[in-house]
Amino acid sequence: MQIARLNDMAGGRYPARRWTRNLAGGKSPIQTSAFAMGYVVLEPDGGQVPWHNQEQEEVYFVVEGTCEMCLGTERTVLNSGEAVHIPPGVFHQLTNIGPEPAIMIYVYGPAGEVAHWRQELAGTLPKAGVGGIPPLPAGARGQTA
Repeated sequence: MQIARLNDMAGGRYPARRWTRNLAGGKSPIQTSAFAMGYVVLEPDGGQVPWHNQEQEEVYFVVEGTCEMCLGTERTVLNSGEAVHIPPGVFHQLTNIGPEPAIMIYVYGPAGEVAHWRQELAGTLPKAGVGGIPPLPAGARGQTA
């Protein structure tokens, strides 16, 4: 039986002020091929999953906190208990806009590492509105990584 124990996972810390732990897929003890799942803590007032896209279909579920969700040309606020569907290939960003840490769970499929993790750690994540990357929706918080 494969069991992932959240409190035993070091996970990864990213420049955009978040802590990500893989629950299924990636560095998790639970290996999957059809989907990946993770638990993310976004630091207060600006911690984020920066503007990026990927081939996989994805869902973000906000467990705790208040976040700004940018998806393509749309921008909205997500509160605890709300989920959003992210179609394949669509640029998206999630930013904690509250004074406390926000917690979210992501699920995407098929499984596999997404490029923005490596790019962010290497400092090579493409910037919104530069070099063919679409801009963030009007009024959105800036990209932090």
